Order: sequence, then structure tokens, then C-alpha cells
Amino acid sequence: MSSDATTATTLPASPELDGVEQEAVAHGLGSSLPPADARAKTEGTFPYASDLWAEGLLWAALLRSPHPHARIVSIDTTAAADMPGVRAVVTHADVPGEATYGRRVADRPVFASELVRHHGEAIAAVAADHPDTARLAAAAIAVEYEVLEPVTDPEKAFAAEPLHPDGNLIRHIPLRFGDAEAAGETVVEGLYRIGRQDPAPIGAEAGLAVPRPDGGVEIYTASTDPHTDRDLAAACFGLSPDQVKVVVTGVPGATGDREDPGFQIPLGLLALRTGCPVKLAATREESFLGHAHRHPTLLRYRHHADAEGRLVKVEAQILLDAGAYADASSESLAAAVAFACGPYVVPHAFIEGWAVRTNNPPSGHVRGEGAMQVCAAYEAQMDKLALKLGLDPAELRLRNVLATGDILPTGQTVTCPAPVAELLSAVRDFPLPALPLDSPEEDWLLPGGPEGAGEPGAVRRGVGYALGMVHMLGAEGADEVSTATVRVQDGVATVICSAVDTGSGFSTLARQIVQETLGLEEVHVASVDTDQPPAGPATHGRHTWVSGGAVERAAKMVRTQLLQPLAHKFGMSTELLQITDGKITSYDGVLSTTVTEAMDGKELWATAQCRPHPTEPLDESGQGDAFVGLAFCAIRAVVDVDIELGAIRVVEMAVAQDVGRVLNPAQLATRIEAGVTQGVGAALTENLRTARGLIRHPDLTGYALPTSLDAPDIRIVKLVEERDVVAPFGAKPASAVPVVTAPAAVASAVRAATGRPVNRLPIRAQAAVGVPNS
Repeated sequence: MSSDATTATTLPASPELDGVEQEAVAHGLGSSLPPADARAKTEGTFPYASDLWAEGLLWAALLRSPHPHARIVSIDTTAAADMPGVRAVVTHADVPGEATYGRRVADRPVFASELVRHHGEAIAAVAADHPDTARLAAAAIAVEYEVLEPVTDPEKAFAAEPLHPDGNLIRHIPLRFGDAEAAGETVVEGLYRIGRQDPAPIGAEAGLAVPRPDGGVEIYTASTDPHTDRDLAAACFGLSPDQVKVVVTGVPGATGDREDPGFQIPLGLLALRTGCPVKLAATREESFLGHAHRHPTLLRYRHHADAEGRLVKVEAQILLDAGAYADASSESLAAAVAFACGPYVVPHAFIEGWAVRTNNPPSGHVRGEGAMQVCAAYEAQMDKLALKLGLDPAELRLRNVLATGDILPTGQTVTCPAPVAELLSAVRDFPLPALPLDSPEEDWLLPGGPEGAGEPGAVRRGVGYALGMVHMLGAEGADEVSTATVRVQDGVATVICSAVDTGSGFSTLARQIVQETLGLEEVHVASVDTDQPPAGPATHGRHTWVSGGAVERAAKMVRTQLLQPLAHKFGMSTELLQITDGKITSYDGVLSTTVTEAMDGKELWATAQCRPHPTEPLDESGQGDAFVGLAFCAIRAVVDVDIELGAIRVVEMAVAQDVGRVLNPAQLATRIEAGVTQGVGAALTENLRTARGLIRHPDLTGYALPTSLDAPDIRIVKLVEERDVVAPFGAKPASAVPVVTAPAAVASAVRAATGRPVNRLPIRAQAAVGVPNS
């Protein structure tokens, strides 16, 4: 597929659902091969984790703290244990192994023992023969609390009493780049606040734990990193990792929310205690209380520019609210600090970043973490500079954009393709949408819809721009490696790789890679469990690069095994043979046979690993080659704002993205559209509100997700296919960077429509009322 301008609606459509016979179904890289599970998910027969069942099943329920901060005086489980049908009650005293866990820092208790540090923290778990019995028993556990004053303001966490033995400060990064005395002729400042976005998974967390005869346990759940989950659970169970097996089942899509093993460990403990299979299906409220959210962030910025609008220096302070435990806060802070200046050339940068513990809900990995928050702030600063200098906002940005060979404020040289100017020019030059007609038939086009719309004369249209960037794979020395096996027998290939497809399309990509390499149409991807070698977490586009690279290497090894005997027989090299549509032919036409005939009943297989080049941690000045690669995006947002009511309608989002190479056009379009829509939610509606640490309305009524009626017209106007030479296939991750960029673009458009500063996400109605600069 070319990188010429196109729209989401004109990208090649997916073929019919899997299972319907077609004479010529495109396959291999570059085709819109549909997911193998598309029919099952469409028809509602796909087995999600909440659908699991086992003979002799018990049901689990968790007791969670009603307080954000309290000392536990006593826990009495007698009434719960005596209830008919209750088979087990476990608390902190019943954890046989490690009492705490954590993917990066083991600071989170399986069950609170002395202190409760956030609303909804797990206190105890119950297993019973009926889900209602389990819930009633959990409610019957008597806990005496000494309620303590919660620390909910991250700025006050520095001076507050330690909330954790490790203290309140998780990490501080002071980035120093250039001359501290440098100054520009024009200076703009701003204070920005980013709210707490929830991943809001379509299906709440669920799982099944089954005890094994050897004293171990198997856990069936929608994990995104099964090997890490296994190791954490085994440590808490007091077992060796080979006694615990995690089987990935029914992942309904994830943007980071599947990473918390906090419900898997109690589930396994109950199965080990009772000797029976135990199932836990979280309610929507429990899901909001338990899993991690996007870091609420406070940002202070000062930009210096010369008279022509070229950036001279950026100064910033970034404060991430980690909630009660560390989780991914260190990595999120590194991304926020490193990308605090955005995809712009900045000769001098001085950034202070902190991540602190509070008694607020836990924060962790959510798509685009760290980068999204700073994008909203630095793009607001660019709008302020443009206004002060009297420049067009797009032109100001074009004067400062990053390109390949430039240096980041971390001192790292941008070696990957960085077509930022090309992306911005594409969205700037794309035709603007038409204005709606002022007629009753078009009321639905007004902000607020037909029931909540105001007068058409109060509607102002605004156009705004934003440029975003994310890093690929892990960072700061993370050992990125994945292993894959490809087996071929009777003309059918099977891929074995523990990379979890969370909606990223990895399973489809793996099939396409093998189709491309071996010329076979029928390719199956095995289900994932921890008996397979580890592939790592499903974050930062890892599996497209690392796991896809491992699959490609294994497939090429099988190809060599297949072709070498034939090449030797005919006295030619394997490079002179090609495989297409299950047939092997030579360059001169002398050899022509099928893959099945060439294999002659043999089974061929190969296992390979992929490990990208290493990175390094940021040093004490925030310097270092911390990232494997970068991806970029430009978005132009068009919004209509009712300046009397403060209602906002996103009319259109024009997107240009640096994708490296299009591997599956239909899947890529879907990923970009989903990322933009998630970003629109962060800009306008999504905010998990708290009051003194208590989550208000932990449900999908109180937490306003964008619906299909809220989704804007998304135009994919350009896909730049400049391949990254160090990445397998040259591809870049697709979904995180539009999430990062979209909120800033919407905020920029609202500023243009209203003339008011927008310094908070999601945007409040009062921020869009009135046009003081008109």
C-alpha cells in the first residue's frame, strides 16, 4: 500500500469473516487478512475468561477497603467462615510465600495487613459454592479500622508522613541539556492538569484457578504478560515457577488494564486452600477499584523562543500521581521527562520530573503513559507562542519540528525515520470539512445533539493541531527478547509463541509472516501458556517488533530446511528458489513442485529469538540512549463549540502517521481509529473522579466513555512508509501515538474556537464558555 493521502473509509476492506470459502483470499504481509477469531467474536461464541467452567467449581469474592487510608486494628473472619456454603476465607496471614508483589517494585501487598493505602485495596478473599454466598461472606468479614487522614494532593506528598516503608518519592529525574542561562525574546508559561483516565476494559477481570495433583496450580486468565504473572504468583504461593502455570484465555482487548495480577493471586490461594477449582468474575465496580489507571499529572511549563518563533529553551516541572504503589510509575516518568519538549528541536532543556505515592487509586501502564500528559502541555505552549508571536499555529510548529539526525533533550540522536514535517504538512493541507447547514434537519450536528443543543448562532468552529511521539519497546536497559517456534507438517504451519494478542493483531501478523515466508495459506497460531518460552509483555508495540521478528526468523529457518535438499539436488542455491501459493519453483522454471511433495511427510520446525539493540538508563542528568526507536503522529482537529453552553462536538480528526510499513491495511486503520477515539475520550469526558481518595461513581454511568455517537469523523490522510532499518519488516507501533496526540489536538481546536486557555483534561464546560479574545 502506498503512503498517498487516503481516508479511513477508503482503506482496503477486510475479506469476509474467517471460515467463509473464497476463491482468492489475499494473504501474506500487506494484505488485510482478517483475524482468525473474527467470526467467533462477531457471533458471540468466543470463550472469554468470564465464560470458564470446571467440575466442582467454587466462586470467589474479595473484601475491599472502604477507606483510602486507615490502620487495620483487627480482622475477624469467624462469621464469614461459619456461613453455609463457604469453603475458605484467606487474609494476609494465609499467604505462604512473599507477602508483596509488583512487576517493577514489589511494594504492593497481596492483602493489606497493617495499613490500607487506597480505596478498594484487597483485605480478604472468600471461596464458596455460589457467587452470592461468596459476596455475602466477604461482606460478613468484620474489619475494625482506625481511619487516617489521606494524602491525596501529590504536591503535599513530599512533606507528608511516609505512606510506605519505601517513602513517598518513587523517582526523581532532573534532565539537564544545554545552557541554563539561555533565554529567548518571547516567553510563555502555563500550568496544566491531566485527569485520571481508566482503561475501562470491555470485559471486567475474570479468571479460573485449578489445583494440580503435584501441589501446584493452573490459572486461566486474560493475562497480557503470563510469565511475569506466573513468577509473581509462584513467589506469593511459596512455590517454584514450574509448579504454577498461567494459561491465557479470552483476552477481550487491553490497553494496559490486564497487567495487574492482584486478583489472580487470591484466586490461586483459594484454589490451593480448598483443593477445588475457583472462579472469580469481577464486577464493574471492582474493576474500577482494582486495576491501574493513567497517572494524573500536574505540569508547569515555560517556553522561550526567538523573534521568528524558533524554540530556544524549555523549562518544565512534571509531577505524576502514582497512587498507593509504584507499579509502572518509574517508566512513565522517564517517558514524560524524555518527551517533555515533544517532537521539536530544543537546544536547551531543563526538566524536573517526580513520581510520588499518595492515597489515591493506583496508577500504572495505560497506552501512551507519560507521553500523553506532556503532549497536552507542550502543545498548549506552542499555541500560546503562536498567539503571542502572531504566527499561524501550524507554521510555528513547522519551524521547529524534529527530523532524523536531530538530538533529543536526553542526548540521544534520532536515528530512526522522523518525518514530522511531512506529517504536519499533510494534515494542514487536507481539505477542511464543510460547515453544517443552519436548518432544523441538521440539529444533530450541533454540540450537545438534538436534545441538548443550543442556538446555532452560539456555535464557533475551531481548528487545532498537535504533534505526538512515543517510544517503541521497553526503555532504559529493558531486556527485550521473544522466542517463537514455527512447525510445518502436511502443508499446514503452526506458530508457537507466548506473545499475547490483546487486540494488537499479533496473531494475524504471525500468520501473515509465515504465509509470506513459506508460501503456505493455512497457518495456525497456538494458544498461549507459560509452558512456552517467554515473549514479554504486550506493550509499546513489542510483539510487532520482537515477537514478529522471532516468528520471521523461525519461518526463514524452516524455509532453508525445506529448500536446501532441493537446491542441492538441482545444483543451485536456495536464493534461486521461491515459494508462492504452496508451490516451489526455480528462477529458470526447471524445478516446480508443491511444498507438500517436497516435505514428503516430514515435519519441519525451528525455534528462534529476536532481541533488539540494547538501551541504557537515564543518568543523574537525564541523559542516555534510553529508547530503541520512536514513532510520530500529527493530528488536525476540527471542533464545534457552543460558547453559551460549553458543549463541544469533535467534527473531524485528520491523522497522518509514521508507520514504517503497512503490514495489514484494514487492521492498521482500525488501530488508528481506536487510538484517536480513546484520545477524544481523554480530552472531553473520561475522568475517574475522586473525593478525598474515594472513587466517585465507579461504574460506566459515572465514568463517561465516548460512544459511537461521540466518535468523530476520522480521516487517515497520510501513512508515511519510511521503513526503520533496525526493525523487523521496518514497521512501527500504530495505536499508542494517536492516543497521545488526539487529546492535545482537541484542546488546541477548542482554544481556537473560544479564545480561552484550555489547561485541563478532560476539558470542562466552563473552559469552553465565552470568547474573551474575539
